Amino acid sequence: MKVCDLVEKLNLKVFCGEQGINNEVVGAYTSDLLSDVMGNVDEGQVWITLQTHRNIMAIASLKEVAAIILVKGYKPEKAAIEQSNEEGIPILGTDMETFEASGTLFQLLNG
Repeated sequence: MKVCDLVEKLNLKVFCGEQGINNEVVGAYTSDLLSDVMGNVDEGQVWITLQTHRNIMAIASLKEVAAIILVKGYKPEKAAIEQSNEEGIPILGTDMETFEASGTLFQLLNG
């Protein structure tokens, strides 16, 4: 599955990083604790979080995630948008709560 498939099937908003819209998705990881994500997210996974600052992009780039999904209607900060566009890692958005987004994505990837 690709990031663009998730955007379509989950009705996600694409905030930035559109050049990575065809990144392959191999799974997902949900966490708001940056050190936890650094230690546990795998390359090609989608990261679900409510963090919006530039540091999410530093971790996303280092760990080579496929995309970031912001929950609860949160929007990325300007510095995160700029780095997303530089790195080609999409930041996406949803109004879903974290639990709902994680469960919906789990069903989609494992269904």
